[in-house]
Amino acid sequence: MRLEIEDLRFKYGSKPVLEGIEMQAMPGEITAIIGPNAAGKTTLLKCIAGLLKSDGKVMLDGREVRSFRRDEITEYMSYLPQESFSRAVLTVFEAVLLGRLHSLSWRVDDCALTLVSDVLEDLEIGDLATRYLNELSGGQKQMVSIAQSLVREPKVLLMDEPTSSLDLQHQLEVIDLIRDVTVERGITTLIALHDLNLAARYADRFVVMHNGSVYASGEPVSVLTSETVRHIYGVNATVYTDSDGIPQITPRSSVRKRARRNRSR
Repeated sequence: MRLEIEDLRFKYGSKPVLEGIEMQAMPGEITAIIGPNAAGKTTLLKCIAGLLKSDGKVMLDGREVRSFRRDEITEYMSYLPQESFSRAVLTVFEAVLLGRLHSLSWRVDDCALTLVSDVLEDLEIGDLATRYLNELSGGQKQMVSIAQSLVREPKVLLMDEPTSSLDLQHQLEVIDLIRDVTVERGITTLIALHDLNLAARYADRFVVMHNGSVYASGEPVSVLTSETVRHIYGVNATVYTDSDGIPQITPRSSVRKRARRNRSR
């Protein structure tokens, strides 16, 4: 489903958090939402998911999300927050299976059971299926949360820092799988990420957030520049293109640190 956002605005009380957001995301593509802490990335994802009441328009295939019933949103969208674990006494298999259920019905068919097993194997956590959630490490819990999102087979996948608790190998494997699923199923995927190099390697499009607004958007190679990194993150960095044609950054120093050095001379 094509996602379009027009003049999206949101306030916490009287404090503006998002102002005039304009963006779009396409089926079969990963859109990476990047920006420093407090730029508005998480709030934007929550507004798209209909969890926060915002002004402006969020549309799926031309239809405003606010006109969707809650069960329709649940069917079409899957939102993975940064912290998503309940304290329910469930096994990994049961927890992921719950992600498949769009209603309060407990009727489960063989297709759902097979799908859960397949997703667990794809994420290489099939051996955890009978373990209880409270027995897992933080990284393992993160993998289970990702499995819950994927097993729903959404049209729109919203993920907030899905790799934050994972080691380097699992970061790459998870984003690889998300990339494959996005392309194969034609999912519209939006991922908030702090790792710019990881985002540049897997995303089709960047949306750069700064102070609650979109600073820039487009293909990573055109958006990820030393000027953007300096302005948005306050970091002096070298941006180069690797052998695969992907922009990568090497941070050199904080802008504030360099300014302090210059003043002390």
